[in-house]
Amino acid sequence: MSTAPHTHAEPYIPPMGTLRELRAALSVWGLPGDAQALERELDAVDLDDLGAVREVVQAFRHRVILRQNPEAMAAVMAPAEAVNEELRRKLAGQ
Repeated sequence: MSTAPHTHAEPYIPPMGTLRELRAALSVWGLPGDAQALERELDAVDLDDLGAVREVVQAFRHRVILRQNPEAMAAVMAPAEAVNEELRRKLAGQ
């Protein structure tokens, strides 16, 4: 019995439940420099401040998730003038 190829419409979100998995995800799916930035930010945070550690981890998880979403990446990469024009249109419609 053969299986059909994976054609899932949802973007692939890699496992990021541990620091090891997050580091691996950043090295494959993050932007250049993200893995090094994670290490710098973790080095700068007090490990006894779990809230601060969590903020750093969540921020870098979101980077990977955004990178896997074509619509989000298009929005991030949009020129500033295109964003300003869209905001003007939306505000004018209020």
